[in-house]
Amino acid sequence: MAGEVPRSVNLGADAVTIEWSDGRVCEHPYRALRLNCACAACVEEMTGRKLLNVAAIPADIIAVDYMQVGRYALQFLWSDGHTTGIYPFAMLRRLCE
Repeated sequence: MAGEVPRSVNLGADAVTIEWSDGRVCEHPYRALRLNCACAACVEEMTGRKLLNVAAIPADIIAVDYMQVGRYALQFLWSDGHTTGIYPFAMLRRLCE
């Protein structure tokens, strides 16, 4: 649903679990979420071409911490040192489908 916001965000052993304001719960495995980073270092801005070297992302990557960005996104601090990706709420919901 459009306009939903996280009620809670939990960094578990293997995944980020988000409970949304409409009661839906989404679990995002860490590596899958990291591979969907859309920052300028991971995706070419003008063409949308993926720049991220998938093989360079460790299988055991985790989100070490997160913060909410305004009222529209989450930003994760990844164990590989990556910090620039912003994950809009709409994107997180779409990835949960």
